[in-house]
Amino acid sequence: MTLTLAEFQDGLAEALWTDEPMGPGPSAANPPTDWLARLAAQPGFAVYRNTVLKGCVDALRANFPTVEQLVGAEWMSGAAHVFAQQCPPTQPQLVRYGEGFADFLERFEAARDLPYLAEVARLDQLWLLAFAAPEQPRLELHTLSSMTPAQLTELRLRPSAAAHWRWSVVPAFTLWRCNREDAVLPDPLLWQGEGTLLCRRDNRVVWQPLSSGGCVFLDACADGHTLGSASDLALEAQPALDFNALLAGLFAAQVFAAD
Repeated sequence: MTLTLAEFQDGLAEALWTDEPMGPGPSAANPPTDWLARLAAQPGFAVYRNTVLKGCVDALRANFPTVEQLVGAEWMSGAAHVFAQQCPPTQPQLVRYGEGFADFLERFEAARDLPYLAEVARLDQLWLLAFAAPEQPRLELHTLSSMTPAQLTELRLRPSAAAHWRWSVVPAFTLWRCNREDAVLPDPLLWQGEGTLLCRRDNRVVWQPLSSGGCVFLDACADGHTLGSASDLALEAQPALDFNALLAGLFAAQVFAAD
């Protein structure tokens, strides 16, 4: 039979990601695959399949180092192997592979007793996003000094592509930070929600805690709210929030992009 390049590539990709025998029987959905069955039956093809799978497992271990530090290399390799079989890469670059890994961990039976693990994985992923984000000029606080109160109220602050934040209902930031920094966990660890802010500054990713009001404020800024509207939403979510201190801290972290 004559194959197009696309048919060959699709068949090869299917064979790489399944251990099931590639039967030759035709069907309406699956045309005859004698050539593919013969290819997959070769001993060398199993080596190639394992090499491809190992590359995905290694990429997941590299992309989620905090998860691995919490569960150990053996557990992480096993989970990564299952995920890679279910969700093969869709892009040739593996630096951002694992977009659905946190969601996978929420469903993964072996992680049932680790309710914090998916949130830690999401922070690892935010670190990757901050690391790989394009460079942008940042808005400096002093540029606001010449604005009138009315102008400030209508100002729209735009978070940079390298700024990422998340509110977790578990102490994910403490768990993530202590493992990233090889620091000792607080004893006792308060089991409460925490916010995280990650941003790339001076060519490195930095992180800090973020209040619930701070997360709501940045969400509102990202959605296009004015400074006045975003601050109202933040104070509604956290009435005791010191908004001036929050804003100063966000500018110090270089969170906002210059227009």
